This record gives sequence, C-alpha cells and structure tokens, in this order.
Amino acid sequence: MAMLVNYDPFRNVRMLQNEINRLFDRDFDDANSMMSQWPLRVDIREEADHLLLLADLPGVEQKDIKLHVENNQLTISGERKMEDEKKRDSFHRIERMYGNFSRTFQLGNNTNPEKIQATFKNGVLEIVLPKREEAKPRSIEIQVQ
Repeated sequence: MAMLVNYDPFRNVRMLQNEINRLFDRDFDDANSMMSQWPLRVDIREEADHLLLLADLPGVEQKDIKLHVENNQLTISGERKMEDEKKRDSFHRIERMYGNFSRTFQLGNNTNPEKIQATFKNGVLEIVLPKREEAKPRSIEIQVQ
C-alpha cells in the first residue's frame, strides 16, 4: 500500500538555520570574542537623566563581581563558584552554570563614566549610568512678545 508523505523542500534549510541560531544564541565577550562560560543576561532601560542596567547574578557574591570602565566600554566580569566542590560527584544532574563570566558594553558618548554607580541586592546588579548634562532633555520656555 502506497503512503502519501508531505514533501518539504525547505526542511534542510530550516534545520541549518536552527543550528546557526543556536550557535549565535550563546554569549560572546565583546572585548576579545571569547565565549563566556555562562551567559550574563541584562535589561537596559533609559530614564530622563540616566541609563539603568540590571544584571541577574544569582548565587554570585558581591566580592566575586568586577566592574571596569576603559575606552568608553563597561565590562562586568566575575565568577560563580559551586557551593561545595567536594560533593560534585554526588550530584545526579548539574544544569546551573558555574565559572567565569564576562560581558562588555559600549557606552554612548552621552554617558558620564566618572559618575557610574553600582549596587548589588538579592542577586541583581544594578548599574546607574548617568547622562552628561548636555545630553539630558530639557524644556525651553517660549517668551511672549
């Protein structure tokens, strides 16, 4: 008995595209194009007088996080350590990523690098990137004559 099978001429192309997308979904450190050991995910929001960068760093201690500004680039790097390396063999599955991480962001010309502030609370790194005075929006009053 003959069976009808749907033929999809683009199946192999879609499979290749999925593989390429998966490759580029990994995070690269912009500074040296080396792959980070684990991806650092961030949200960046713009306010009237500053940019706000929020980075999720669960399980990382404040002392293991480094911020560096050079050549108008902000680099966040550090290490997430495994709680008890000695008991590693007793795990059935390890899905959380450990080790070094690094991510570099190009700062805009409107950012004032001398006034950057950072706080770390409940596993979230919050970095405030103030805008230069000339970059802040301002209102101009119209004079009546």
